[in-house]
Amino acid sequence: MPTLDPRIDIYIDRAAPFAQPILMHLRQLVHDACPEVVETMKWSFPHFEYRGVLCSMASFKQHCAFGFWKSELLDDPDGVLTPTGESGMGHLGQIKSLADLPPDAVLRGFILQAMKLNEANIKKSGPAGRSSPKMLVIPDYFLEALQSNEHALRNFNAFSYSHKKEYVEWIVDAKTEATRQKRLATAIEWMAEGKDQNWRYKK
Repeated sequence: MPTLDPRIDIYIDRAAPFAQPILMHLRQLVHDACPEVVETMKWSFPHFEYRGVLCSMASFKQHCAFGFWKSELLDDPDGVLTPTGESGMGHLGQIKSLADLPPDAVLRGFILQAMKLNEANIKKSGPAGRSSPKMLVIPDYFLEALQSNEHALRNFNAFSYSHKKEYVEWIVDAKTEATRQKRLATAIEWMAEGKDQNWRYKK
């Protein structure tokens, strides 16, 4: 029997009706391909681990996202995977229905590849030994707020991955909707001025 994290059950139950069958299908597919997978929640959305992170999924108002932690190292001759998840769409684009997913056999193949990479302890790496772009899932409400302010959007796109992640995690980790909205408004103001999230603590 698979080991299921009850927090992911809650996450799926709270997702939009269109998203629930997508999330349940992806979850089942991961377990079928990797029976030893361990479920967990990181950055407020579901992750699947096997000797390290394998993949993750997320649900938004109008689409779902699914991404592989080491996507740049997977063999993808048909170009199924997008180059980076920084658009907030994971590595499979915007998933709005089960029909938007690649065939199960294709996804299973990627999962098996990801498992082998973790078994071999192969690290993510990029040109000149630098880390390759990581998947950053950006909530729809964050993207919408950015698009309402031209300066904030331009500066956010120019930020490093770590600065983008700091802002996204600060917003997502808010305990209440009121706090989230307050932080989001503040973040847009700071980003419009070109400030990173920790600018106050720098001399």
